[in-house]
Amino acid sequence: MAAITKTKKKDFLTIGEWDTEDIDELLQEAAALKKAQKQGEPTPYLSGKILGMIFEKSSTRTRVSFEAGMLQLGGHALFLSSRDIQLGRGETIQDTAKVLSRYVDALMIRTFAHETVEEFAKYADVPVINGLTDLHHPTQVLADLLTIYEHKHKLKGLKVCYLGDGHNNMCHSLLEGAVKMGMDISVASPKGYLPNPQILGAAKNEAAKKGVKVEVGESPEAMIQNADIVITDVWASMGQEEEAKQRLQVFQNYQVNESLCKHAKADFLFLHCLPAHRGEEVTAGIIDGPHSAVFDEAENRLHAHKAILKKLLEKC
Repeated sequence: MAAITKTKKKDFLTIGEWDTEDIDELLQEAAALKKAQKQGEPTPYLSGKILGMIFEKSSTRTRVSFEAGMLQLGGHALFLSSRDIQLGRGETIQDTAKVLSRYVDALMIRTFAHETVEEFAKYADVPVINGLTDLHHPTQVLADLLTIYEHKHKLKGLKVCYLGDGHNNMCHSLLEGAVKMGMDISVASPKGYLPNPQILGAAKNEAAKKGVKVEVGESPEAMIQNADIVITDVWASMGQEEEAKQRLQVFQNYQVNESLCKHAKADFLFLHCLPAHRGEEVTAGIIDGPHSAVFDEAENRLHAHKAILKKLLEKC
């Protein structure tokens, strides 16, 4: 009997690899799935489908939102830590990807090196989703875009300001996502912590096509000027714990606080991918205040992930 093989589908590795129209379609799908859930309507679009979830980095929101989302779509999700599978004992990514492709319909991977996700995508016969790498966090930014649209009722023409570590996966994916959707974006970071030059260069090229601005500077007051959306992230991400004390000193002037936010628009929206360290990258008054939408943003991980899964798997 001939072996049954699966057709390779589109991956979701970075926002930059997707067209504006595709991102807009995902946002519309996420909004529709969210509405259906709120109204108690079943959405069994992926009945019988299985998502394999590989975690080399621990997570709260990524794991729960993907697992719950897959179940709400009628499918099933398998949690696989690096200790649970042979990757942790030296099996190659190539072999792991080929084997898992025979068992599941898609793979979501949350790991350190972006090259790991790219290698999985190269050898897997099923769609691969980047749940986070040190270089990109595309699923989070899709949720951010959905949250911004819900609160501002548009994306095009808005200004996003990111403050803190510019060489950060959130900053990189925000650069890609903002310009794709016709938004201006500014990044305030100290020297030595600027965005990846290739990602920044690609964002500037895309911005020129869209007629929007990409600005990078050291002055948080200048970069946040007239911002519609203010975004930050922790100053020391997973894997950077040994640098934490140094980073507290380097980034102290980049804290999102009441004084700095006076330079943003009066109705600015504050976002943070969480977990947050109140008193470090953001004050409690901002993250717990009237401008914050961080819990809407966290909820929208669920709906954004469902949209991605439906897009990649519904017609498999």
